[in-house]
Amino acid sequence: MLDFDIGAIWSNIWPYLLAILLFGLIIGIHEFGHFFFAKLFKVKVNEFSLGMGPQILKKKKGDTVYSLRLFPIGGFVSMEGEDEESDDESAFNKKPAWQRFIIIAAGAVLNLILGVIVVAICLGCGDLVGSREVHSFTDGATSQLTGLQVKDEIIEINGTHVYSYKGIGFNMVRDEDNKIDMTVIRDGKKVELKGVEFAQFEFEGRKYIKQDFILVGYDPTVANVASTAVLDSVSILQMVRLSLVDLVTGKYGMKDISGPVGAISAIAETTSEGVSFADKILTALTFLSMLTINVGFFNLLPVPALDGGRLFFIFIEMIRRKPIPAKKEGLVHTIGLVLLLGFMVVVSISDIIKLF
Repeated sequence: MLDFDIGAIWSNIWPYLLAILLFGLIIGIHEFGHFFFAKLFKVKVNEFSLGMGPQILKKKKGDTVYSLRLFPIGGFVSMEGEDEESDDESAFNKKPAWQRFIIIAAGAVLNLILGVIVVAICLGCGDLVGSREVHSFTDGATSQLTGLQVKDEIIEINGTHVYSYKGIGFNMVRDEDNKIDMTVIRDGKKVELKGVEFAQFEFEGRKYIKQDFILVGYDPTVANVASTAVLDSVSILQMVRLSLVDLVTGKYGMKDISGPVGAISAIAETTSEGVSFADKILTALTFLSMLTINVGFFNLLPVPALDGGRLFFIFIEMIRRKPIPAKKEGLVHTIGLVLLLGFMVVVSISDIIKLF
């Protein structure tokens, strides 16, 4: 007779269910942005779908079919006249360019707004709100011996502006040796520090700088949580942008890229560790903030098939004062979609291989 430990089974399953739920929230918010403004501008929406693949649930209300599909890795809003010519007066292609621009941009913008809100929640739930000011040093800190001082406010690392404490750690990790050029505010004046030295540690075959100083933290207030949430979100955007640059320039390879499968696995793994339930939820929310800002940023890139690619065509139309032929634009997006789906398949296979 089989003896099932329901508690043990649930403890292994719930992190993945939570990860899928959070990933679904990111997709849902994105698609709702398109949907809300499409409805606001009286565009006919044929289908609002969460998930991809075969439909498992659907309900039609008015002109719109609301559906839930099998695979929780995406979603879409299908608008009349979006990818083809339509004579329907409520079609997407019949609306002014500025309205179409807002409809397409709304999904990514809502992802970015969600990111700021979630970062604010995480900061509000924490003990302290971080800053860029040095509070103290660890024993034997080499950075203190080579120029950095207590009360220095770090504003640049290797020529890159630092918006918040999040940006300090990331920009230090990007450094390839153990010497960093820093710009700090010291006694109200900007001071440049050349070659601040740090110890290094090795992780998975790579060497990283060890941060040997501690930053000042403040008790959370409405004002510092709100301002830091915005600055932290900007730091995450900077992180995504610089990571993309590092990927294009060959600093990182395919093994460093993750797609939906990897994202869900990462959330599940970190939320299943032996810490309190509250800490697990906070960790999951931290992942959520980074993922939704990632999704918002990448969707605004001027790449065919992405929202940014569509925005680029609408922008060109605004300049030319006449639309680009739908067939030509559709062909570009179709080619882009095929390439994007192929890339996602490769990344997903890579994510699955990493799991085993």
